[in-house]
Amino acid sequence: MVKVLITGGAGFISSSLAEKLLSFEEFEVVLVDNFLTGRKENIPKDKRCTFINCDVNNFEDISTLMTAYKFDYVFHYAAVVGVARTLQNPVMVLDDIQGIRNILTLCKNTGVKRIFYSSSSEVYGEPVSMPQHEYTTPLNSRLPYAVVKNIGESYCRSYLQEYNLDYTIFRFFNTYGPKQSPDFVMSKFLNSALKNEDITVYGNGSQSRTFCYIDDNIDACLKILFDDKYKNEVYNIGNDHVITIKELAETIIELTGSFSKIIHLPALKEGDMTKRQPDISNMKKILGRPLIPYKEGIKKVLEAWSSNP
Repeated sequence: MVKVLITGGAGFISSSLAEKLLSFEEFEVVLVDNFLTGRKENIPKDKRCTFINCDVNNFEDISTLMTAYKFDYVFHYAAVVGVARTLQNPVMVLDDIQGIRNILTLCKNTGVKRIFYSSSSEVYGEPVSMPQHEYTTPLNSRLPYAVVKNIGESYCRSYLQEYNLDYTIFRFFNTYGPKQSPDFVMSKFLNSALKNEDITVYGNGSQSRTFCYIDDNIDACLKILFDDKYKNEVYNIGNDHVITIKELAETIIELTGSFSKIIHLPALKEGDMTKRQPDISNMKKILGRPLIPYKEGIKKVLEAWSSNP
């Protein structure tokens, strides 16, 4: 059996990754989470899946587990997430640096073959050029969340140099799907539309974003896992079709047949970048198929919600 650890395993993307891994008979998956933002209902029910309530920032907790299991691969997805939460709790965000150090140290001490680190589009900050490429776009954000993700990337490179620990870095752009937490923009807008409630937009809604359906995210990441030629690199994981937040709200109202109205709130003082567009030329080559258009993805979410209300 191939043993895989996923930290932050009760989260949206991480639990979706676990489900896909468990579709392959050779994998045994262990999920750890402290339920800061993860949800119990996300955890797959499978005999080859073990869940342990654990805080990776606590070395004693995570060291006992990793020493006992001797994992082949580790996906480090545990982090404080969400724009509002990270802005309101900057010290808690910085505490995640300890978790990164804990995981990397234990990976190199227990024979882990490769660590997969979830970084973020936030490391790019306000874009100076579009689209945002992995190696030609400067990492210029000063927000604590982005700084911590950048530090994590640096740790991965340093542990390769010092200890020969292989890594792959995923810079995730907005990803959505049926299990996404309700406090993220896509699921928040969908929930409001289905209830015919006002959809609130910060500023004039001209902020541009891209939205990646969860299947595209997971399929690309697993292809990277299965092929050693993608070691020791960084990859943007997202979609490159750009829409404004106002356009997203209008599309959701149309697709749901909602009577919701779009209400504009004052623009956020920080944390709400004006533009996002990843260069995903590498991801497209790896995926080897067209990405799911955002309207089709929204329909998939609505279908999943209707079958599992």
